[in-house]
Amino acid sequence: GSLPLQGHVVRNWKVRWFVLLQDKLLYYKIEGGKKEPSPKGRILLDGCTIICPCLEYENRPLLIKLKTKTNTDYFLECCSREERDSWALDITGAIHAGHPVQVQELHRMKNSFKLLENISLHNIVERMYDSSTGIRLTRNLDQGNRYKETFTGSALVDWLISNSFAVSRFEAVTLASMLMDENFIRPVGVRSTEATRSSDPSEKFLDDSTALYMFAESSKKNTSSKEEVHFNISELSGTIVKQGFLVKQGHKRKNWKVRKFVLRADPAFLHYYDPTKEDNKPVGGFSLRGCLVSALEDNGVPAGVKGNVQGNLFKIITKNDIHYYIQASSKAERVQWIEAIKPLT
Repeated sequence: GSLPLQGHVVRNWKVRWFVLLQDKLLYYKIEGGKKEPSPKGRILLDGCTIICPCLEYENRPLLIKLKTKTNTDYFLECCSREERDSWALDITGAIHAGHPVQVQELHRMKNSFKLLENISLHNIVERMYDSSTGIRLTRNLDQGNRYKETFTGSALVDWLISNSFAVSRFEAVTLASMLMDENFIRPVGVRSTEATRSSDPSEKFLDDSTALYMFAESSKKNTSSKEEVHFNISELSGTIVKQGFLVKQGHKRKNWKVRKFVLRADPAFLHYYDPTKEDNKPVGGFSLRGCLVSALEDNGVPAGVKGNVQGNLFKIITKNDIHYYIQASSKAERVQWIEAIKPLT
């Protein structure tokens, strides 16, 4: 699949097509909507160390870091926590494929829970507040309300693991629930607040990128009604239904670029982002109301499509008769996107 990769010489980000083999991770350049036949590079997995979650870049919270045995660092960025964890699990399995004892130990650590006896919740909170290594506080929007100095549930889980307070997401969720029970942190927004009413203690804290939390003594939320929120902000306030990397044909130059697509509901919008840019602002998007979405046949290049594409194309026609041509990585992924978009049109 497509993932942004940081360059070694020029430290910029380029989207590459990655193929995971048993002993190496190959990456290809995408040209004209199609991956080139020869790999651009390869990451040898023998003796490789994987760090996930990797929080070295504040504005890129979904990184995987691979350190080879020659001490070369590779940073790969995913578009969701689920995608990141899936890649990390598969890469870890490939790294330890020849060492069954280590694989068993990884599974044991993942499925077990032993909270350290001498752990101090006060110490965790002090570390969370640290200006350089603490958890990153951001502004977030939920149901039309804006909140200052918040963090998401998945961000806290990532931070607890990366700072060695927990070795698995299950442990980190348990720790976060304890922090909430002891009134060190509190939920804000609809999703996280509703979860606290659950009768199951393991479901009171959400390991989720849309569930918001803040320090308990933080200032009260600074809210504004939906009517006061700028239109562009209201577009981005919907619930994320699906997100992922797809290849899109440009409107003017008709060239193909990998974009991170985010599908939202209430309001229903499809936005796309340039994953090589440092800011997290959409470079385009449109309302899905009144749109038509359909798969395009793979036996030839349809009218309106330029370049030597791989196939797995689908088309979205807006109510203003603007045609978007988008390419998925597989037929199954194309079906998933179409099925997710159709109910929102």
